[in-house]
Amino acid sequence: MSGNGFGHLFTVTTFGESHGPAIGCVVDGCPPGLALTEADIQPDLDRRRPGTSRHVTQRQEPDRVEILSGTYEGLSTGTPIALLIRNEDQRSKDYSAIARTFRPGHADYTYLHKYGVRDPRGGGRSSARLTAPVVAAGAIARKWLALQYGTLVRGRMSQLGEIPVPLEDWAEVPRNPFFAACASVVPSLEAYMDTLRRAGDSCGARIDVVAEGVPPGLGEPLFDKLDADIAHAMMGINAVKGVEIGAGFASVVQKGSEHGDELTPSGFVGNNAGGVLGGISTGQPITVSIAIKPTSSIRTPRRSIDVDGAPTAVETLGRHDPCVGIRATPIAEAMLLLVLMDHALRHRAQCGDVRVATPAIPGSAG
Repeated sequence: MSGNGFGHLFTVTTFGESHGPAIGCVVDGCPPGLALTEADIQPDLDRRRPGTSRHVTQRQEPDRVEILSGTYEGLSTGTPIALLIRNEDQRSKDYSAIARTFRPGHADYTYLHKYGVRDPRGGGRSSARLTAPVVAAGAIARKWLALQYGTLVRGRMSQLGEIPVPLEDWAEVPRNPFFAACASVVPSLEAYMDTLRRAGDSCGARIDVVAEGVPPGLGEPLFDKLDADIAHAMMGINAVKGVEIGAGFASVVQKGSEHGDELTPSGFVGNNAGGVLGGISTGQPITVSIAIKPTSSIRTPRRSIDVDGAPTAVETLGRHDPCVGIRATPIAEAMLLLVLMDHALRHRAQCGDVRVATPAIPGSAG
């Protein structure tokens, strides 16, 4: 299987399966001298891990990360950083009934046609369990970017199924299991999820991620535009079916006089571009939204076929998230961090000595 890694100078390659002995990744290209221990990585994994509330899968995985290489006496050495997360709560027998059938909405059918063999245990390599190593790698990028530029990347749920979640206070995000920046909407979200669970159904979600303190100049036009790489990374997250940068699809109904962010000596008058112009960061906040489809693993019987092509019905049992979007915020943050880290190193390599007389617009980083 190819396509297990991404990045150019800061690269991340993941390995493992949902029900294998362990999952992990190799991070290459981290600059030497970064103070780094498991304690820098674990908090982000704790935000993503399963079993944290009744609204997500009850698989009990501590997701304790181990740094196997790439550091010495608490500092990165510039060599590959190997991160390992052991699987401790597999229940492979939950999937024995679907070994010869295909779950609607899953990669079962496509994996078999591509590789001629598939791992039915929790989806194997296609499982969202494989987002844990990505979050671990993102934590490394988070620390380096914060130290280098003061970059802050944070996300929130902006919609759960039919319920919009307004942005009222970022401080509320870590205080509830939905990553909602609005305390008053949480009871409605809980009731909505309880109803779905009783019905054996699922829903989708929208996640917004913002990166502040990004210096202007990141991005490699034409085909490695910063926003193109962000979209590529976000679409690599399990269950993501749509990505918006800035105004996104709302730009369809905007006029040019409205969408184009005017520049003044005191700052940009808007950020419809989402912090990226011509594929290059402006120094404004980078704003990204992703649409996550409803969880495909549901108790409701669905029509399918078996490996012989005969019709059958599939009812997915076991432990599943009624909405995979509930735990997606740390994952989306990590993917944005990894793209920014890679582009920051690429910019430093080619254009680190570039200086211009034009001052940075107030309100932008740099």
